[in-house]
Amino acid sequence: MIEFDKNAAGKVIRRLRKERNLSQEVFSGLAGLARSHLAMIESGAKQPNFETIWRVANAFGLPPHMLVEHIEKSRPD
Repeated sequence: MIEFDKNAAGKVIRRLRKERNLSQEVFSGLAGLARSHLAMIESGAKQPNFETIWRVANAFGLPPHMLVEHIEKSRPD
């Protein structure tokens, strides 16, 4: 059984955001999220729901399933 990593989504979102040289403030605006909400997701303090995953993926120019794949692949074997 694969265990759920509650920090995986935030780590991936942060990594992708930084790879694109975007600040939390700029990226949260692109995704239509409050910066504080994004910060809590990236730190693992809050889990993104499906709507948030959808918004974040769109802000990265990805379909939501691709963002989920990035999250799945981030897990250590």
